[in-house]
Amino acid sequence: MTLNLSYPVDPDKIVLDVIALRARQPIGDLYFGSIDSKMLVHITDFDVRRVIEEERDVERYLGIQRPLDRNRVSQLNNYVNFIDATFPTACILAIDADYADYDEDQKKLIIRNYREGDDEPTKAIRYIARVLDGQHRIAGLRSFTGDVFEVPVVFFVGADLAEQANIFSTVNLEQNKVGRSLAYDLFALAKTRSPQRLAHEIAVAFDSDSASPFYKRIKRLGVATPGRYQETLAQSQFVEALLALITRDAKVDRDILLRGKVIPKPSADELERLIFRGMFVAGRDIDIAKSIDAFFKAVKWKWPDAWDAFGKGFVLNKTSGFRALMRLLREVYRNQCGPNEVLTFDRAQSVVSRSTLEGDQFNTDIYKPGSSGEAQLFRDLRDSCGLPE
Repeated sequence: MTLNLSYPVDPDKIVLDVIALRARQPIGDLYFGSIDSKMLVHITDFDVRRVIEEERDVERYLGIQRPLDRNRVSQLNNYVNFIDATFPTACILAIDADYADYDEDQKKLIIRNYREGDDEPTKAIRYIARVLDGQHRIAGLRSFTGDVFEVPVVFFVGADLAEQANIFSTVNLEQNKVGRSLAYDLFALAKTRSPQRLAHEIAVAFDSDSASPFYKRIKRLGVATPGRYQETLAQSQFVEALLALITRDAKVDRDILLRGKVIPKPSADELERLIFRGMFVAGRDIDIAKSIDAFFKAVKWKWPDAWDAFGKGFVLNKTSGFRALMRLLREVYRNQCGPNEVLTFDRAQSVVSRSTLEGDQFNTDIYKPGSSGEAQLFRDLRDSCGLPE
């Protein structure tokens, strides 16, 4: 089915006033304003719908195709209705000069669906603005159900296609993303409990505790710390592996807690996979940390040389080994503990001690880097410990 992207011209004249400030730059004048999300969705409707189906004029001019990421849009559909949803950076729109004027005295950008002097509309208001940056945010805002969500917007008025393409490539193809480890580190500033904050705090505590198997092993902010040469894990890797044992959707949990509500107690089926879910819901954060600490102390006891091997070719204490061990932790916990019990060192030791694997086997010749090597390592650990599939 092909999306019909042709809109009839509006039957009546429409004028939209946007309070805006003008900024003069080498490329021309920019207009900074704030508009309600419903208006933003309305005036960009054609352009956002078009990018769902095909490349737009700007992309065709650049010789690229950059369609909407449907998974990202789906995430934003949920995010915009969270209690702390925010889009603090501006969406960037372009409008033909024939359909916009700026009133310097009133500081208003006046957007119309007709040219000055025309008696009738000549362009659908849904097609009045082209999105140069922010198409995912705007697509997500189509699902907003609240009362008010005002979005900062920068308008370019009268920029030709070449100028629009230059702006598009600058803001979309050359910007650097914030690292996941830094993003998780910022959760420490939150005042409300959340799975992300808890996982971050456990990572920091383990990295700082000289008795922990992870002492000075975790790269804070995802980059190596000067003077520390034994960091084998990025903070984001630790956090994300732990979140998989606590929650199916950390963002939804955080939103519930920010609203002052209570997360429902997990069912028995949930606890089969989310072994720390019940402890988190009950606020037993220390017990989660104790269980993880006990397991990895048992791992270090069983394979001390492999755990402390930092050269090339070793895998147990690096990303694929750690992820495999976190999967093993779930199986060890289910084997040794009832729902919401604390895993002790003795219980963890009783399982890993059964393994027939030797420390020198944990190398990249046997377990290749990547998901396939991780999966094989997990299966070998599980089977050698006598745990069921």
